[in-house]
Amino acid sequence: MANQIVMMVLGWHVYQLTHSPLSLGYLGLVLFLPQVFLVLWVGQVADRYNRRKIILITQILEAAIACLLALSVLFEQVSPHWIFIAAFAIGSVRAFQGPALQALLPNLVGLELLPKAIALGSGSRQFATIAGPALGGLLFLGGTAFVYSVSSLLFLFAFSHIIAIRFQQQPQANTPVTWAFLVAGIRFIWQRKVILGAISLDLFSVLLGGATALLPIYAEQILHVGTWGLGLMRAGPAIGALVLAIYLARKPLRKNAGRMMFICVSIFGVTTLVFGLSQWFLVSFIALIIMGAADMVSVVIRSTLVQLQTPNEMRGRVGAVNSIFIGASNQLGEFESGLTAEFLGAVPAVIMGGIGTLIIVAIWLRLFPELYQWDKPHAN
Repeated sequence: MANQIVMMVLGWHVYQLTHSPLSLGYLGLVLFLPQVFLVLWVGQVADRYNRRKIILITQILEAAIACLLALSVLFEQVSPHWIFIAAFAIGSVRAFQGPALQALLPNLVGLELLPKAIALGSGSRQFATIAGPALGGLLFLGGTAFVYSVSSLLFLFAFSHIIAIRFQQQPQANTPVTWAFLVAGIRFIWQRKVILGAISLDLFSVLLGGATALLPIYAEQILHVGTWGLGLMRAGPAIGALVLAIYLARKPLRKNAGRMMFICVSIFGVTTLVFGLSQWFLVSFIALIIMGAADMVSVVIRSTLVQLQTPNEMRGRVGAVNSIFIGASNQLGEFESGLTAEFLGAVPAVIMGGIGTLIIVAIWLRLFPELYQWDKPHAN
């Protein structure tokens, strides 16, 4: 919830200060770049050190950043440059947090229960994605500083939950840090075409089809629904994702997983087109819900595949590379959307993204036939 509120208020805040679609794109780029710069280091940190402690440290740092943002607003020291600096700091912290979180889950539940655990974990995050923007919209009644302050408290609340976890810590890698050790995650993914196809399909489909960076423009200029509508639209994809996550937690996919992934990415592209063309809030909202549902199926399949085929001692490094793909699809996708909207307008940018997603699906069907044929996403 804290993450979602911070992302919402950062986007709204920087757009109100600049009124530039390109600034929204730069915000996504600044959040993403630290993952690229740190990719070789964050993975080996997650494989060599206690993953729970890494997550605890990152929660504290995110709380501190949100608190500093609140203080900057209260003392009227805020500027677009300060927001971008804070976003870069958040991106750097998340670069370490992501691989540790990904690698920790199999240690908690085991491989046999992993597909259900991934679906439940995704469902809990999607619930936060729904509640976060909705709560953020209400918190704006207290002012921007109040929103940042509540986010800081929620990060501390998350810290208290992580510190309460008790489990048997598996031995971490103590291999000397060599170049081969650092790049092992990249080599591992490149040699396994099913994994490479799954994470790259998600990368390019969301990179081109993601429209979330432009939601402030749609809320203010196209649909005319203001901050309350912005909160609902940001929650829309999460509503669909939550419903599918609950279903997949109860009834995990047993066969035709690769085929289902391609179908759902295609649905994601079509609903992106519908959202881009819509002039009615209800139609746009429904399109976002279906978009989130389709994306959730793809997320669960991809996450399960990566975890099942990666040994524990390499999950940090593989997770770091996977986080690059995820971050590129989200934050870099926001930059692509903002850049396209700056020169072509918001509506053409979203429409081109939806068409691009469908083209990617067609290309990936030919490049990665083994992914389409991948059948059973479970340990046995």
